[in-house]
Amino acid sequence: MNIESVELEDEYFHVRFNDPERFEAIRTPDWAANVATSVSEGAEVRMGNEKEGDDWEVQSVLIEKSEGEEKAREQAQRIVEKLND
Repeated sequence: MNIESVELEDEYFHVRFNDPERFEAIRTPDWAANVATSVSEGAEVRMGNEKEGDDWEVQSVLIEKSEGEEKAREQAQRIVEKLND
């Protein structure tokens, strides 16, 4: 999955994989948080439910600001890979 953008907001880098407008609903599920924190402490995953269908996909991954942008990109990519395994 390709990264669309990386933005710094407050204390997190928001590593975006999909446009939020694509989704009807966006959630931060506990099961995804468990995977995320196994890669990066304090990370969160926002999953989106498509407007047409029942599929949930990664919308963005939040990585703590202290990690730096390059590391945030790498960790977010690893989290998405683990979620897709």
